[in-house]
Amino acid sequence: MVDFLATTDRPTPVSLTQHTCFNLTGGAAANILDHRLWINAELMTSVNESLIPTGELAPVADTPFDFRALTPIGTRIAAEDEQLRRGRGYDHNFVINRKDDSLTLAARVHEPTSGRVLEVYTTEPAVQFYSGNFLDGSIIGKQGHAYKLRNGFCLETQHFPDSPNHPDFPSTIVKPGQAFHSQTIFKFSTE
Repeated sequence: MVDFLATTDRPTPVSLTQHTCFNLTGGAAANILDHRLWINAELMTSVNESLIPTGELAPVADTPFDFRALTPIGTRIAAEDEQLRRGRGYDHNFVINRKDDSLTLAARVHEPTSGRVLEVYTTEPAVQFYSGNFLDGSIIGKQGHAYKLRNGFCLETQHFPDSPNHPDFPSTIVKPGQAFHSQTIFKFSTE
């Protein structure tokens, strides 16, 4: 579980996340392209050439970003798509479908060879899915394995990136006397 708490003495933008890199095969020796991903989102935030959100909330339906059904990560990662080209794969924020601010299932990943499953629950409004596009072997993991291109993925629960510059995005401003609190649970199982 990741539990964030912040207070301020003047109005402050606060959007905290973490960057845990996963590979459910059990190590960094295999890529993550066969991992099957489901994301509880109908919208994503489009990005510009610098990977900064443009302010547009784009529907995922009929695009390579549609993970509303369990789909191998590699199925559409090389599709002809401007957003994928900009991120060199997936490095995009997905708007979680939610009814309220309580813990909501944001994403589920299943690795078919090991049977390992990761479920991500969060109180945050979004999740950034990153498909290891910039891993270059310089990060060394367990047993000395180097994380190379697509050898790991991240599901980073957060507010929408660049929220202070987009008035239509959920506010990240925490005022004095208020407390920022968010919670994310990474639940592991097998099937």
